[in-house]
Amino acid sequence: MFGCIVAGRLVQTDPQQMSETQFVFTLSDADSINHIVVFLTGTTPFPDGLCGAVYFGYPNPDGMAWQFLGYIANDKPSAIFKVAKVKPGDETSNTVFGQLIPGQQKMAQIGISVEPLAQVTQQTPPSHITPSTVSSFQEFTRKMLESFHNYASSFALTQAQMVPEPNKSFVPLNVLQQWFDNFQRRLAQNPNFWKT
Repeated sequence: MFGCIVAGRLVQTDPQQMSETQFVFTLSDADSINHIVVFLTGTTPFPDGLCGAVYFGYPNPDGMAWQFLGYIANDKPSAIFKVAKVKPGDETSNTVFGQLIPGQQKMAQIGISVEPLAQVTQQTPPSHITPSTVSSFQEFTRKMLESFHNYASSFALTQAQMVPEPNKSFVPLNVLQQWFDNFQRRLAQNPNFWKT
């Protein structure tokens, strides 16, 4: 029913069932986790009025500190979360999903709890953990521009290296760099500027 992806890793679709309504994904190398995608696999929808509250669990000396990230539902089947290490006092509870899974003390966890949608939508995630919306688009655009810039730059030649070719046009690399800088500046000011 659920899937989880940590940025740069393979998809997980095999959570451990902790109770009838609680599921946990175990994530290795907790300190390297920056972004997490949680999604419905499409095999089983939520019953009417229910959703999956998503929690991030980070090991601490007392067990596992859990933070509410957001939720997924039938009309919101996936969510991307930028996460950071749990800060003292931010945790929801050390027992939301019970104790650590044995042998997983160095692992983070994603917990999904099936709860009433009306109740979950009233919760607010900590300010430093926010679902990615426009920023994921901005990040994609920035990465795309960097890829284009790096690709085009790989063909750069000095004037001494150039062979005269009357049928080809050449663009100075500094023009590409200026366009790249201007595009990034405009995107930072207004992520939707390109729509006009």
